Amino acid sequence: MKMDNTTLVIGLILLGLLAGYLSGLVGIGGGIVMVPVLVLLFGFTQHKAQGTTLALLMVPVGFFGVMNYYKTGNVDIKTALLLCCGFVLGSYLGSKTAISLSQDMIRKVFAVLMFVVAVKMFFQK
Repeated sequence: MKMDNTTLVIGLILLGLLAGYLSGLVGIGGGIVMVPVLVLLFGFTQHKAQGTTLALLMVPVGFFGVMNYYKTGNVDIKTALLLCCGFVLGSYLGSKTAISLSQDMIRKVFAVLMFVVAVKMFFQK
């Protein structure tokens, strides 16, 4: 889809706003929202969408959201740090794997992951 610069900038800011809002609201990672939208509406390749979304993690974008949860006692710092250690390695290995896969295969893997999570959440009591 071809967009003029103004539409593209506004669209990307609104997508970031939506992903950030949903992340703060229900604790999802922004990639669940941003990757499909970047691919389907903005014409990104699957690899470019995933790489761009991961770039958000380079800056503490969730800082203000985390602070709100922390103030109410809803952040387990020890658990977060342990998860972070695994996340760093997992992100590195996952990105290396994703780059080696075809666009079609990585899109299917992403779709299956989202479907499995959705079904599990739907039937969870």
